[in-house]
Amino acid sequence: MTILLVEDDESIAIVVEAALAAEGFAVTHCDCLAERDRALANGSYSVLVTDVMLPDGDGIAGLPGIRERFPNMPIIVLSAQNTLDTAVRASDTGAYEYFPKPFDIDELANAVRQAAGSSAASDSPADEAPPQGLPLVGRSAPMQAVYRMITRVLRNDLTVLVLGESGTGKELVAEAIHQLGHRRDGPFVAVNTAAIPADLIESELFGHERGAFTGAVARNIGKFEQAQGGTLFLDEIGDMPMEAQTRLLRALQSGSIRRVGGRDEIKVDVRIIAATNRDLEPMIAAGQFREDLFYRLNVVPIAMPPLRDRADDIAALARHFLQLATTEGLPRHHLSDDAAELLSRQPWRGNVRELKNFIYRAALLAREDTIDAASLTTLLAQNSRDGGEAATAQLGLEGAVIGWLADASPAPGSVYDAALAAFETPLFTQVLRDTGGNQLRAAQILGINRNTLRKRLNDLGLNPELFVTR
Repeated sequence: MTILLVEDDESIAIVVEAALAAEGFAVTHCDCLAERDRALANGSYSVLVTDVMLPDGDGIAGLPGIRERFPNMPIIVLSAQNTLDTAVRASDTGAYEYFPKPFDIDELANAVRQAAGSSAASDSPADEAPPQGLPLVGRSAPMQAVYRMITRVLRNDLTVLVLGESGTGKELVAEAIHQLGHRRDGPFVAVNTAAIPADLIESELFGHERGAFTGAVARNIGKFEQAQGGTLFLDEIGDMPMEAQTRLLRALQSGSIRRVGGRDEIKVDVRIIAATNRDLEPMIAAGQFREDLFYRLNVVPIAMPPLRDRADDIAALARHFLQLATTEGLPRHHLSDDAAELLSRQPWRGNVRELKNFIYRAALLAREDTIDAASLTTLLAQNSRDGGEAATAQLGLEGAVIGWLADASPAPGSVYDAALAAFETPLFTQVLRDTGGNQLRAAQILGINRNTLRKRLNDLGLNPELFVTR
């Protein structure tokens, strides 16, 4: 990948070129706008890195035109002006990132690497695998905000709290921070605090000495010590028992832990990333989560958007999962544009996890090389009935309607009446069953007139006597 660097300060250019070369990038250097325009006319670049104050003009002024010509090329702006106006102007052009001088060269290199990855994802053919190295996929505005927050914590050990619904990819954020950060050579240890029994969670986190409790036949090294020099990811932190919260807070404050049943303080060097799908502030008010622990964890919050808020990413995610499916022995398939558009309209209440499982199922069952919208319709109907990752109750009426339309295929002009009958039949059946066939009580529960109920039962061919209990 080639980076176009527009910078007239030779000393800065040399340092940036060296840092990017170390990351494996080729760099074309220009020191003015005229050279920049010639380079863009004659070559293709993954990322444009440009200063603002250049000998022959303003580096920001021409960026809107460049974005029109190269919509998939991310732009990173450098500036020594460091004013709010300059930052706003850079943002208004749609710049991928803005770095005021002096900037951290490693931070810039990381931003260029991530920008180049997003550029490659959008420029590559639809069914090619996304760039390697980042577990996160998507170029929507909500995901760009996530990426920018990730880049800001790569060269420090600030504690990160990842927030978001189940299935949005919170652990992937933790993995990305670890893989791209300076602790990448250390271990990444993930622990789901909600899956550990309350009486064992302290032993899991801090370890225990032999004989500390019944069944402790040998010394056990806890997750903190296992993550020494690396990253400890505490998933579902909102479900951690209060007693363990106290011990965790003490460990974070002191930088040391004590094994259960032990006396020695053990220094630990770990980066903490926590995640939760719960709103912790009401839990604090209810006395279910320690306020001081919340503030200790919530140093850098990163909010993962639900899939419904990043529908623009669904097609890219679906193709990514199709590619991943081949690495797990499933047949290779391609996704048609109409199928991608259909997937983008679905609710995906189970978020990215539900989409992934659905795509794997489609890859297993599809008979043709290309998966089109028609072949997905039945699967989507089944997904709404069986639940896939999100249960039928979660999908609700919207999923039921999708399934019914796919199965019943009512004739044009009769859809409304057929749908009404399909809905009323199980509804009236259940209410009559609950009331033992008593039509008066059934009508009261439904909130309709008894005569209306009797007429609809007759139209639907439902005999209320069949539900009378004797």
